[in-house]
Amino acid sequence: MKFATLFVPAVLACAFGLAAATPSSAQDAGKIFKVGMVGIDTSHAKAFASILNTEENKMPARVVGAVAQNSPDIPSSVERMPGFVEELKTKWGVAFYDSIEAMLPNVDVVMIESVDGRPHLAQARPAIEAGKPVFIDKPMAASLRDVIAIFDLAEKHHVPVWSSSNLRFHAGVVKAATTDVGGITMALSFGPASLEEHHPDLMWYGIHPVEALFTVMGTGCKTVSRVHEPGTDLVTGHWEDGKIGAVLGIREGKGAYGVKVFGKKQIIEESAGGAYPELMAAMMEYFKTGKPPVDAATTIEIFAFMEAADESKRRGGAPVSIAETIEKARAAR
Repeated sequence: MKFATLFVPAVLACAFGLAAATPSSAQDAGKIFKVGMVGIDTSHAKAFASILNTEENKMPARVVGAVAQNSPDIPSSVERMPGFVEELKTKWGVAFYDSIEAMLPNVDVVMIESVDGRPHLAQARPAIEAGKPVFIDKPMAASLRDVIAIFDLAEKHHVPVWSSSNLRFHAGVVKAATTDVGGITMALSFGPASLEEHHPDLMWYGIHPVEALFTVMGTGCKTVSRVHEPGTDLVTGHWEDGKIGAVLGIREGKGAYGVKVFGKKQIIEESAGGAYPELMAAMMEYFKTGKPPVDAATTIEIFAFMEAADESKRRGGAPVSIAETIEKARAAR
């Protein structure tokens, strides 16, 4: 099993060569990174601005520019964006631009903050082509095909790109991933998994418990099978070393996040939830080093897991190969 990358600065994993986009450490000493945001129709945009743009903030970054874009066929995107835009303008002093291209000369790094995964490839493209390091908020895209396309584009231009749910950095998830249980035999991650008609089922909100599962299990999932009910999903992955990892997606009853790890010595369970400051800490290290804390291969496998879960549902719960899912997505490009 290949273990998932955790945020430990000394051992951050780099997805690919970054020489063209990564300033030297000496050059970046004391630098305040100018952040540009795209989207602003998700609460994450105001959450991140409220962390970075306060007077008390000691992190070396400030949100200075933004481009507002929404998705007309997603009501929450349309309804919530005006309030978020107003807060970024009036409370946090963010300048707004008419286009991504107009914003790019005025920022060092870009955060894609559109709630909809479908436009992320188009939104990231001009930033990548301009050599700006990019973070893409969850979901990285609305298909595995687009996730692969984003990473291929980034590799072509030697620009660092990454994406992650903030749950990866929650103290409970990190503890579950790093506690010595005598060797993991199985892990269960659970959390809310509401659906959105324009996204594969788990990519809208189920990405959070899926990301937590891969933080604990690492990569190496071979097959995925899914049991679906209107209020619940149980998605089970079989890993190459015989371990089993499962995601329980909750749509009825109380929704909470957590992970349970079954080991040869002990069983541990940890609650989880939002971890915005921890994600921002990982982001600062990324801005300084140009090294993504989650590598491309891990994110591609996470999205293959979610896409395979949809295919298993279509096949009545039959197992679906991760390798074949990735191969199919690459062929569709």
